[in-house]
Amino acid sequence: MTARASENLVMTTDPHRMLVKSRVCFMAALLLLVELGECAEKTNSSELHQFTAVEFYDKLHSGKMMFVYFELQVSPTISLFLAELAKSAEVLQDYGVLVGKADCSKEAIYSYCTDQRQLHTAFLFRGGKEFLGLNLDTVFDVNSIVSEVLFAILREEVKYVHTDADLLAMEKSARGQKDLVLGYVSSLGTQEHRSIMETAYVYGSKYQFILITGGPVLKHLGINETSQSSQVWFLHCQRHSGPRLTSVHCPLTRMKKPLTIISLHSFLQLMEAPLVSEVHEDPTVVPPPQFPYQDTPQVFVFSRPETHHLDLDTATALAWRLRGIATLLLVHRQSPAVKTPDHYNLAYRRPQKSLEVKFVTLHNIDEVLEILSHEEQEAEEEKDGGEEEEDEEDIELHFGSLSDEIAASVYNNRDTFLDMDSITELTSENFHTVVAQSDLTVVLFYLKWDAVSITVLESFIEIADRFADSEVPGVQLCSVDCSEWTDLCSTEVGDSSPFPFQPIISFPTVLMLRPKEAAQHYSGMLGIMALHRFIMLSCQASPVTLSSQEEVTSFLQEVHHPELLGPKPDRMLGLFNTPTNEGVAVFFEAAKSLRGTVLTGLVTGTLAEKWAADQQVELPAVLVFPSWGRHTGPTTLSMSSSAEELLTSISSALLHPLPELTVESLPSVLSVDKGLLLLFVGEEEDEAGLRQNQLLLEEMRKVVELGGDKMEAYVACWIHLGRTPAGLSVLGSYLGSMPPLPALFLTHSPSTDEIYQYPPSTPIRAASVVQWLQRIQDGAEPAAGMLGADTWPPSGKFYDFLKVMDTEEPGSAQQQEPEEEEEEEEDKERVKGKMKNTEVTGSSFSSSSSAAAAHTHSEL
Repeated sequence: MTARASENLVMTTDPHRMLVKSRVCFMAALLLLVELGECAEKTNSSELHQFTAVEFYDKLHSGKMMFVYFELQVSPTISLFLAELAKSAEVLQDYGVLVGKADCSKEAIYSYCTDQRQLHTAFLFRGGKEFLGLNLDTVFDVNSIVSEVLFAILREEVKYVHTDADLLAMEKSARGQKDLVLGYVSSLGTQEHRSIMETAYVYGSKYQFILITGGPVLKHLGINETSQSSQVWFLHCQRHSGPRLTSVHCPLTRMKKPLTIISLHSFLQLMEAPLVSEVHEDPTVVPPPQFPYQDTPQVFVFSRPETHHLDLDTATALAWRLRGIATLLLVHRQSPAVKTPDHYNLAYRRPQKSLEVKFVTLHNIDEVLEILSHEEQEAEEEKDGGEEEEDEEDIELHFGSLSDEIAASVYNNRDTFLDMDSITELTSENFHTVVAQSDLTVVLFYLKWDAVSITVLESFIEIADRFADSEVPGVQLCSVDCSEWTDLCSTEVGDSSPFPFQPIISFPTVLMLRPKEAAQHYSGMLGIMALHRFIMLSCQASPVTLSSQEEVTSFLQEVHHPELLGPKPDRMLGLFNTPTNEGVAVFFEAAKSLRGTVLTGLVTGTLAEKWAADQQVELPAVLVFPSWGRHTGPTTLSMSSSAEELLTSISSALLHPLPELTVESLPSVLSVDKGLLLLFVGEEEDEAGLRQNQLLLEEMRKVVELGGDKMEAYVACWIHLGRTPAGLSVLGSYLGSMPPLPALFLTHSPSTDEIYQYPPSTPIRAASVVQWLQRIQDGAEPAAGMLGADTWPPSGKFYDFLKVMDTEEPGSAQQQEPEEEEEEEEDKERVKGKMKNTEVTGSSFSSSSSAAAAHTHSEL
């Protein structure tokens, strides 16, 4: 892409499809916030864009998509329309449409301000020419404006059918290619019409959307032609799973809930969810469904080893009957984790009502449908009564307890407007111009629909405000909204550019840009203190050339800037005979990598020889002055042959001999790639507890001294569980239970995943700990546990939303082999037969029981 995302819509062949992947992500986050109650209709709409004649033609010739009203006289009716048009401006902006008006009384625009009939029409411009004129009678409020404009844009994605023959023709053309989404609205321009159009904008490349407003098609669908209730059906024409298509029409599933953006999105997600998920756990411990299925019932069907295939067929047939109503899970009774008594053959959970799992014994599929229908009716009655009593305070209490702290923070601040005056918003057009104005430009790349990005953006704005009030020269803070400027974020800016950087692949991302230098990626904490500190330290040259003893002394003893938060920074000196020494280039490369975290200085000539003599080292050499070593001399390092080796040595020298593990310090400790001799201590309740912890830390220091060279393989460290509560979950994961405190472990060894626990009944003394470490090296000490795999599996076996972005376009998928197609058709035929017979025999619905064979099952 080579232009702003919103301007990509002006390209020739379905240009909005270029953005569908980012739009899918946008809708995912948007719907999550809607679910949290944030997305009430906005009434604080922004003002309309005021076009002059010159600006109108500039935008028109650039191909920008615009929806414009040409105003001559303002009547009460026109005033109402302009108010609704202003409300739609912010909504349509997300779809790449610039909404505005031109004042014909001030400046006439040829052919639009001269014809009185045109003054009752709003015009849509696309690709540099007039695309469509909409009479004001059809665009009378924000819903009708948004729905009609999107309907015009999505002419290929949303087809309008009148007869059953038209629908049948579309089904035939879609078979094996796409599924269809059929929407019925009683009239155009309604909230329901808008919901379909906004959903079609996101899913238009995946499904073929069809719109009807009545006619004989309703009779085929079993709906009264006089019905005013909007409906949506999903037509399974792609045949990737399910019963064999024997009818001339594709099988269809009707959406049961009222038509809204949330319900339609959730319905489409259910259509893509696995038909049957198999689990080896008891239903009571299976997690409830996650977003967007959090209100969807779960039905559990039990399976025995001897009837597994028949049970799977039964579950598949039932899943097709429950499609769009509930998700179905097949529970394997042979697993030891399943504790449900044998006389139950089915269980269900209604998450929106409670997390309780109910167990029943049923004899046919229709009984399952009756139970769910009855439960759903009760749930709707309770919901209607509860909505009348629930007030805003209850909602705030509910969302204030969200487990996701980031999402909760965004929700709690949903009404807070971000004042971005202190930061410059970069675009493809102004990027190089703005960045060239400063010696250091700090750029935040973010996505406006991402909760973490918005939280970091708030901190970024506060940092920018601090710099605006300070006297730090040559620094500016900027931001790029990558949901709009996709070309700027996704394109590699090569070495020929004054500010080269790689494509942005994770969000949020912070880059430090300097003229004629490669971008520096900020990899630290994204809080205010850490990022502000990094920027302040980045303002200084790296390295600083020091030519006198006074400059060196000032460099080492300098009191850091009063606005620099946190402890005194680490420092490093490079000592070389001459500035042209071959090690200087390596030192410079390492210094640039450390910029923002370590202050570096360069000393050459006789001054370097003097410092080398004082420290009893040979040139070239590097002196490291860690911030914690106030009462000790510097650590001396020999010059390495590469910057990577030098950085590794510097990291080890900067590491505290007994570091406290915190969220901030953990990455630096793990970077040295050594095993951790890790001590867990609890929070001090009194003076005695404080003294005990101090004595324990003193013993750990003695372990480092007494162990000598044997300790080179380990990093002795400790966690204070009062200051770092996250350590509690780490401690509990080691053994599967919480051991008494203090607790000492040897873990994270590079060569093994084994965890060793110091005997809890043995006092922690330096000599005893060193002996214990020796026994571990000799293989005489048994392991207490194993580290888990470093994976982050999904919390449930549900639809993977990222699959939407990776789905291939129709026709690009490889064709199945004939043999595989025949087998698939046979399987579908068998399932079809099962669906016709609602009386289930020989399956888990039978009351007969048998002992399940024991099988080991490895949990995630």
